[in-house]
Amino acid sequence: MAYEIVYLFLSNHYGLFFLYLNTVSGCELIGRFNMPSLFKQGDIMIGGIFPVFNKEISSTSTFKSKPAGVKCMGFDLRPFRWTQVMIFAIDEINNDSALLPNISLGYRILDSCASPTNTLRAALTLTSRSEKTSPCPPAISALIAESGSTQSLAVAGALGPFQVPIVSYFSTCACLSDKTKYPTFFRTIPSDYFQAKALATLVKRFGWQWIGAIQSDNEYGRNGIQAFTEEVKKHGVCIAFIGTILRTYTIDKILDVVEMIKQSSVKVILAFVPEGDFYPLMKEVVKQNITGIQWIASEAWITAARPSTPEMYRAFGGALGFVVKKMAIPKLKPFLTHISPYADLNAAFVKDFWEIMMGCRPVSTEEHSGTEAAHEVCTGTETLMNSQDVFFNVTQLRVSYNVYKAVYAIAHALHQLVFCQPVNGKIVSPCLNVSEIKPKEVTAHLRRVNFMNQFGDDVFFDINGDPPASYDIINWQLRDEQVQHVTVGQFASAANSTYKLSIKKEDIVWRTGKMVPISVCSEVCPVGTRKAQIKGKPTCCFDCIPCADGTIANATACPREYWSNERKDECFPKTIEFLAYNEPMGIALTLVSLLGASLSLATMIVFIRYRETPVIKASNSELSCFLLFSLFLCFLCPLTFIGRPTVWTCMLRHTAFGVTFALCISCVLGKTIVVVTAFKATFPGKNLAEKFGPVQQRIIVCSCTLIQVVVCVLWLKLKPPFPDMVLRHSNKKIVLECNTGSEAAFYAVLGYIGILAVICLVLAFLARKVPDNFNEAKFITFSMLIFCAVWVTFIPAYVSSPGKFTVAVEIFAILSSAFGLLISIFAPKCYIILIQPEKNTKKHVMGKL
Repeated sequence: MAYEIVYLFLSNHYGLFFLYLNTVSGCELIGRFNMPSLFKQGDIMIGGIFPVFNKEISSTSTFKSKPAGVKCMGFDLRPFRWTQVMIFAIDEINNDSALLPNISLGYRILDSCASPTNTLRAALTLTSRSEKTSPCPPAISALIAESGSTQSLAVAGALGPFQVPIVSYFSTCACLSDKTKYPTFFRTIPSDYFQAKALATLVKRFGWQWIGAIQSDNEYGRNGIQAFTEEVKKHGVCIAFIGTILRTYTIDKILDVVEMIKQSSVKVILAFVPEGDFYPLMKEVVKQNITGIQWIASEAWITAARPSTPEMYRAFGGALGFVVKKMAIPKLKPFLTHISPYADLNAAFVKDFWEIMMGCRPVSTEEHSGTEAAHEVCTGTETLMNSQDVFFNVTQLRVSYNVYKAVYAIAHALHQLVFCQPVNGKIVSPCLNVSEIKPKEVTAHLRRVNFMNQFGDDVFFDINGDPPASYDIINWQLRDEQVQHVTVGQFASAANSTYKLSIKKEDIVWRTGKMVPISVCSEVCPVGTRKAQIKGKPTCCFDCIPCADGTIANATACPREYWSNERKDECFPKTIEFLAYNEPMGIALTLVSLLGASLSLATMIVFIRYRETPVIKASNSELSCFLLFSLFLCFLCPLTFIGRPTVWTCMLRHTAFGVTFALCISCVLGKTIVVVTAFKATFPGKNLAEKFGPVQQRIIVCSCTLIQVVVCVLWLKLKPPFPDMVLRHSNKKIVLECNTGSEAAFYAVLGYIGILAVICLVLAFLARKVPDNFNEAKFITFSMLIFCAVWVTFIPAYVSSPGKFTVAVEIFAILSSAFGLLISIFAPKCYIILIQPEKNTKKHVMGKL
C-alpha cells in the first residue's frame, strides 16, 4: 500500500492523473502520460530528464474531461546537448569491454519544460512500466535529473520512497544535501553551500560592501541567496535589496525589479538565478540601457549561450561568476555532427534542433513541433559536418561534462552490483542477474563509487552525495565581436576544510574598464572623522562626524599617554608636566627656600655668637639652636618637591617633611613647656623649672620626634610613596607627581604634626601674660597660630589644586609655616641683639615683677 499512498498524494498535489493500484499480481497501470522521448532499449534502463524546452504553456483544466497533453515552447540548445552527451556516454559504455561487459545500457529521456509539475510527470512516466499489469518496482534502475533545484526537489521527494537513485548534473541547492529528506539524491556539481562561500570570498577580495541581489522565486534562488547572505554578513557586507524574478512572471513584476535596480546606489549585483528565469530581466535591463553595474553570476547563467551575445554585453559585459571546471571530450564532436532527423523519424526534439540549426523543417515533417516559427522544408542534403556553431564546441564542456560523469558513476555502481567487484579490466562473470537489480541496491553502490575517469578526474560522492568543490572563475569578455567566457581564477577546497581563492586581477575586464568597481553605501570616513550609524539603515550606511577628543580614525582611541591632534588624524604624546627648576614658579620657590635656609643659618650663627647675652640665655639657647637647625632643614625640604619625581625623591620629600617639622614643633613644644613651668608654679617652695632641665628638654624633643620617625619608617616599609602619572587633570597633559602610596600614612604624619602644634598653642596661650619685657610665650602663640592657620587652609587647597600646583601648594605651606616660626620667634630677638643691643641686658629682659 506504500506505493499506492505515495502516488495518490503526488497526483493530488500536482493535479496529475497518474495512478497505480496495488493488485495481487503486482501493480496495475490505470493512467499514462503521452510524453515525447528519446529511447533505446537495453538490458538495464537509465532515465533522463532535461529541460529541452524552457517554458510550459499553461492551460486551464475544466475537470470535465481528461486534460490535454502538456505543450512547451522555447527550444534550448544547451539542454538538448546534455541529452546527446548522455546518449554518447551510454554508447561509449556499451562499447567498453571492461565496463559492464556483455550488458547493454538503455535509456529513456524526457523533457521537463523547466517546470516542477512536468518534471514530476516525466519522473512518474519513467518509473512506470509499459505493461498494463507488471511487478511494482520501477522500470529504470537510476535516473539522471534535473537541472533546476526546484525540479530536482520534486523528483527526489517523489521517487525517494521507491529508493530510485537520482543523479543531478546541475541542481545546486544546498537543501538537496539533506539525506534525511532525500536519501537517494546524488549530484556531480558542487552544492550551493560551496558556491555561496566562493561568491562571498570574491566579494570580500574586491572590497565590495554594498551590493544588490536577484533571486529566482524557487528553492534554488531563495536558498542560494540565503546562504550567500549568511556568508557575506561575516565580512561586514550589506545587501541593499533582494529582487525576485521567475520566467513565468508578468512584465510588471519584471519592471518592478528593474526599477529597484535603477533606484539603488549599488554598483555590484549578484544574480543567483537560472538562465531561463534571468533572461527576461536581462532583456529589459538592456532595453532600458542600465549600464555601469558589475554583475556577479551564479553558475546557472554565467556560461549560458543564449545571453552571451554582443547585445547583452552592453549591460552585462565584465560579469564575474563561478562555474564547475571545464573539460574537453574530443570524441563528442563527431557524435554531435552526425545528429540527423532522418536517422530516427520518431526521435523527439531532433526535428526542433534541425530547424534551428538549418533554418528549415526536415523532409517528411508534417507539422511544426514546438519552435517559435515555422520554416521552409529542407532539401534533405543539409549536413552539420562544417557547422561552426558553439553547440559543436566540445573543448569547454562544464554541465555537459557533469552529465557525462553522472552516466559513468551510475555505470560503475551497476558494474559493482552485477559483478560484485569494481572495474579492473579483467574478464569477470556476473554474480547477479540483471533482472534482479533493485534501485535500492544501485543507490547503496552509488554511495561507494570512487574511480578515476579517462580524463584523470576522481569521481566520488561524499556523505551528503556531493562531489568535491572546485570552481573556475569566469569573466565575460568581448573578443572579435563574440562574448567569450574567459577563465580568470579558481576556487577550490583546501586542507583542514578551508577554501582557497586564486584570481588574476590583471586578466579581468570590468564593466568600468580596468579599474575595480567600487560599491559602498557610504564612502570611507576621511581621517579625523568616525562612522555614525544612520537610524533604519544597514550598518554599511553611515554619516561621518568628527572624532571625539582623544580618538582618531573611526573612534580608535589613542593610547593613554597620547592625545589626538586638532585634525584628529594622528595621536601625539601628551605634554609631560611637573614642577621644574627652570620654570618661573620653580625658580621662585627655590629662591624663597634657599632664602629661608640662609636666614635660619644666619640666625643660628647670631645665636651662637651672642649665646652669653641675656636675650639668648633667656630664650634657652640649646633649644633655640635645635629649632633653628630644624627650620634650616624645613626650608631645604621644598627642594625635594621640585624636579621630575623619582622613586627616591618621592620617598624623601614626604618623610623628610614629616620628620623635620616634627623636630621643629618638638623644639617649640620644649620651649613652651619650659616657659609654662617656669612662670606658672602654683605651689610655694616648689621650683618646677628645675624638673625641666636640659636633659628633660632633650628627652621631650627626641621622644616626640621619634614617634614621627617610627610612623615614617612604617610608611616606607608597608606602602611607600612612588612616582605616578596623573591623567585626570587634563586630556592633553600628563602630570608627574608623587603618589603618597598610603593616604592614611600621609594624613597621619600631618595629623601628628598638627597635634604637636595644638599642644604648643594651648600651652603658649596659657603663658601669654608672663610679666617680662620679652615674653617669648606671646611669640610662640603667634607663631603657632600662623602655623595652624597655614596647615588648616592647606588641606582644601591641596585637594583642589590641579597638576603641578598641588606640589606648589604643599611647598607654599611648608615655607609659610617655616617663615612664620622663624620670624615670629626669632625676629624680635635678632632685632634686640643687632639693632638695639642696649636692651640686651638682664634688667631689661626681666623687667618688673
